Amino acid sequence: MANFPSDLKYAKTHEWLKLDGDVVTIGITDFAQGELSDIVYVEITAVGKTIKRDEPLGTIEAVKAVSDLYSPVSGQVLEANEGLKDSPANVNKDPYGAGWMTKIKLSDPTELDNLLDAAAYAELAKKSAHH
Repeated sequence: MANFPSDLKYAKTHEWLKLDGDVVTIGITDFAQGELSDIVYVEITAVGKTIKRDEPLGTIEAVKAVSDLYSPVSGQVLEANEGLKDSPANVNKDPYGAGWMTKIKLSDPTELDNLLDAAAYAELAKKSAHH
């Protein structure tokens, strides 16, 4: 069973967010990495840019498929996890820790109200499971 920490917010597009002041760290959920399987490459293309909610931030490449990573919030992209260049499997091993993908400085904190809590996301993941 996938793990959904209760201190995080979740997007319907399977990203997690951790808020620290006005900076949010974003990655993909345990459920999403499990569905993608072995992740072989992560690229965050938007570093330095100001991005709107639901715009692509980068690409996640797995053995089975390539997926876009979408931003659940608007703001300036501050940082990409450079460690994923050498160790993309960290997304599979530790999606909420070493597998984080990007950090964004929030421009509109009210957008966080559109996100799901852990219980609501767990319900969504259960309905979306391919098993």
